[in-house]
Amino acid sequence: MQPVNFRRNVAPSPVTNELAKALIINTTTGARFPVMYNPEELKLEQGNTFAEVGIPGLNTPPVQYVRGKARTLTMELFFDTYETGEDVRAYTGQIVRLLDKLPQTQAPPILLFSMGRFQFQCVLVDAGQRFTMFLRDGTPVRSSLSVLLQEYVRVDIQIQRGIFFGSPTISAVVNTAVETGRSLLSGSPTVHVTLQGDTLSGLAAAFLGDATLWRDIARANNIDDPFDLPPGRPLVIPSRGPGQPVGPGREQP
Repeated sequence: MQPVNFRRNVAPSPVTNELAKALIINTTTGARFPVMYNPEELKLEQGNTFAEVGIPGLNTPPVQYVRGKARTLTMELFFDTYETGEDVRAYTGQIVRLLDKLPQTQAPPILLFSMGRFQFQCVLVDAGQRFTMFLRDGTPVRSSLSVLLQEYVRVDIQIQRGIFFGSPTISAVVNTAVETGRSLLSGSPTVHVTLQGDTLSGLAAAFLGDATLWRDIARANNIDDPFDLPPGRPLVIPSRGPGQPVGPGREQP
């Protein structure tokens, strides 16, 4: 009689479906604001602007492309502090205050919404709070925060003796460029939060005006591997002093 082998049924190891934690990053200061709960959905909208060309006698006037529209991202964020008894505004207020102007730029900060591989550089346009639970003393402990973010696109602007050459369409872009230019010329460093596809040479060209200065950024941030730039990492961009020599022939990563 042949022996019978019994095998134990081993349950497969569980596979986690947990989403990456969403957070909002202030690219000016590097401050991070993690959301209490990930949004259930993200609504991303984009479009174009067309103008009708009025021609007498035509029932349907032809349309002419004018420009693209900035992409917008809307979401509903949920906050609940009932278990701890804290005022929920201590958490929602951190995000609402991102609407405030910065003293140095006179414009709200440029933000980065990050949730895993989803990266969205933007500005906060609207933030509406709705409180749905209170303690006996009236302290709000549950809130829904409706957030509208508008995509921020960097505009290359040349600064020469305080005069701007370019065609910025948003005043906040001009204000940011003014302060960035002043900080770099005055010797003050700035902070940049990396995006997907950023390179040290590209950042050196954008902020310092010379792609060969990428080593200065690497040294300021203790970067050993210039090709390892994960999205969402705050980088200190050192200033380029007046008259600083530029070494020719440096390789670019």
